[in-house]
Parts: sequence; C-alpha cells; structure tokens
Amino acid sequence: MKKNKILFKEILEWVYCIVIAIILALLFRFFIATPTEVRMKSMFPTLKEGEKLILNRTMRISHKIPSRGDIVTFEAPIKKMYKESEINLNNPIAKYENEPTNLFKKLMYYGLEFGKESYIKRVIALPGEHIQIKDGKVYINNNELEENYLQNGIVTDLLGAGFTDLVVPENTLFLMGDNRPESKDCRNFGCIPLEKIEGVVLARIWPFSNFEYNF
Repeated sequence: MKKNKILFKEILEWVYCIVIAIILALLFRFFIATPTEVRMKSMFPTLKEGEKLILNRTMRISHKIPSRGDIVTFEAPIKKMYKESEINLNNPIAKYENEPTNLFKKLMYYGLEFGKESYIKRVIALPGEHIQIKDGKVYINNNELEENYLQNGIVTDLLGAGFTDLVVPENTLFLMGDNRPESKDCRNFGCIPLEKIEGVVLARIWPFSNFEYNF
C-alpha cells in the first residue's frame, strides 16, 4: 500500500512537471519567439516557399509597433475581397468574425494555432499615414516610397476595387507582399489591426546557405 502511494506521488509529480513544461513552451511560443515556414509566393524574391523563419513575438509584451519595412505575419481576415460598393475608405479595416469564445477554443486557436490561417507581408504604411497607390507606385504622405526590395519591373497596382487611397487608422498597419502581382494583401481587404499581428520576422534559418538575421 505504501509503495503504491509512493508510486502514485511520483507519477503525479511527473504529470505536474510535464504540464508546467507545456505551459512554459506555449507561453514562450506565444510571447517570445516561434519557428514558421513560408507557404506563399507573395514575398518572392525576398522569401521563397519552403524557407523556415524565426518570428520575434515580444511585441505582444512590449506593444511596440513594427517599423516600415519589417516583414510580419498576421491572422488572415475572414473577408479577403470587396466589391466597389462595399469599400468604406473612412473605415478601411480588415474584417474579422467568428473568433473563438471559450478558453479551450482560444487555447487551440491562438496558442496551438489549429485552424488558424496566417499571411506574411511587409509593413508599408503606419498609423496616421496617408497611403496612395497610383501609376504603379506607392506614395506615403504624397512622397514616393522607395522600395529596393522589389524586383525590377514590378509595379504596384490593383485590378478592380481596392483600398488604394486612404489614411491608415490608429492601431492598424497597411501591409503588402513584395511579389505585388501575386499578393493578396491590404489592397484587397484593408488595414490590419495591431492585435492581429503575430510576429516580426527575425531570421531565416533554412536553408542554411541563405541564413539572414534581422531583415
């Protein structure tokens, strides 16, 4: 009987250790850093499909706003395309709905990211800035934005309706992919709330031959 109690106590201690380790790992993943993989062509040639990255997620603690030029990942909005009649440039914020409500679903969705769709794009315009997309170029507060990261010959345009002339609302960012013709981004669905930004790309760790730190 005594041996059974000792065994049970040891098992319980191991269970506690495992649970604490899992919680610490989830906290580190959510608030500090986590690996991710590029699954889109929208950031080509800066990032290519299959490359593995490390995301810096400390902004969730510091509440620091990413800088222009930073590459970030964010939760994809539920509505990704708009008709011209649906676009409201006075409230050009991407739409999010049907978010998890109970604790378990939030843990699965935000902690383990099950069923969560994320995009990776570059920060183009910051809160309060006036962004215009015209004649194949980007203008911030009426000044042309120099974008050396784009391939030669790439123009910034949008066929049909889109968010191409607006003031970025407070607590949001305007993001675009470097591969403009193949990128579905804020031109299509509006500005992204800061609370939906998941992390800033810190380093490319695979392939080793293309290792790069602090894009």
